[in-house]
Amino acid sequence: MKIGIFDSGIGGVSVLNEALHKLPNENYIFYADVDHVPYGLKTPEEIIGFTDSIVQELLSQGVDALVIACNTATSVAADYLRDKYDIPIIGMEPAVKPAVEASKSSGRVLVMATPVTIRENKLRSLLQKVDTDHMVDLLPMPGLVRFAESETFDGPEVEAYIDEQLAIFDRSLYSEVVLGCTHFNYFKPAIKAAFDGATKQTIEMIDGNVGTIKHLAERLGLEINETSFVNFADANVTYLESGRIVPDGRPKDKYNRLHLRLEEVRAF
Repeated sequence: MKIGIFDSGIGGVSVLNEALHKLPNENYIFYADVDHVPYGLKTPEEIIGFTDSIVQELLSQGVDALVIACNTATSVAADYLRDKYDIPIIGMEPAVKPAVEASKSSGRVLVMATPVTIRENKLRSLLQKVDTDHMVDLLPMPGLVRFAESETFDGPEVEAYIDEQLAIFDRSLYSEVVLGCTHFNYFKPAIKAAFDGATKQTIEMIDGNVGTIKHLAERLGLEINETSFVNFADANVTYLESGRIVPDGRPKDKYNRLHLRLEEVRAF
């Protein structure tokens, strides 16, 4: 089966990485819309236009299903795309429900996301359903997308940015951090370090990748066949950047580096 996975940039590689672990025998096309990243600072009309073009391109490549590997694009465009195209389209949403359930006896929940995700009704509606005790706080982190696209995952600039964004919060109150943007997975060590020493409990970071791929498997009738090792260089993946095929060699090496980074942070 051929599965299309798309995002505004490299964040969606974290979803592809999860898919390769849980559904290693499928064929994938990964589409990074590098010409328009970041979506989190675009208007809803722009995001719908970008994603509509992407879906048309992936359909022309013969995909059987699509994963919107972007919380921002899901919140803005998923309903539009599902109404227009007769193909399974799996979206993402911040993993607020499991975070709230895990936090009830321990602390508050901090949702890190893009400004658009925080502003859109989809997240607000989700909070109304699951955050009945008002334990969730929201934090826009658009700078992490910029750092991710330059593959700057650690270092003084990243640490300073995270500390600056967290300055208005009492970090000792939190037990769960929801990574509400697929770009944020690369920064798990830096985010954890920002909370270390500020709270007596271990911060748990939760993202929506596992749930998204499990939902994909259910929709397609596929059996999860999880593997602990993936040879990413030989995986059945075609990479597109805003419609341009990424050839073998140095350009494709970038994606191998990203998978290796995601393997490093998998245990966080």
